[in-house]
Amino acid sequence: MTPHCFPADLLALQQERERTYTALAHAPAGTGTAALRRALVLLDLRLATHPYWASPAQWRTGAAELRRTARTHTPTARSAA
Repeated sequence: MTPHCFPADLLALQQERERTYTALAHAPAGTGTAALRRALVLLDLRLATHPYWASPAQWRTGAAELRRTARTHTPTARSAA
C-alpha cells in the first residue's frame, strides 16, 4: 500500500475529531453531550470539505486512510509548528 502524505492541518483535524468522538462516547447521558455532538458535526464538515480533497470521491476513498494515519501519526518538530 502506498503511504499517503496528508497535510498537517488535515491530520490535526482528524485527530481532534477522534478526541471529540472519544469524549462523546465516554460522556454520561445528559452531561452536555449536545456541545460535543455539534463539535463532531462541525469537524466532520471541515474534514469533508478540506481543500486537500479535490473531489467528493477522493474524500470517500481517502477517509479511511486518513483515519489510520491520524491514529498512528506522532507530530514531528516540523509538523507540530
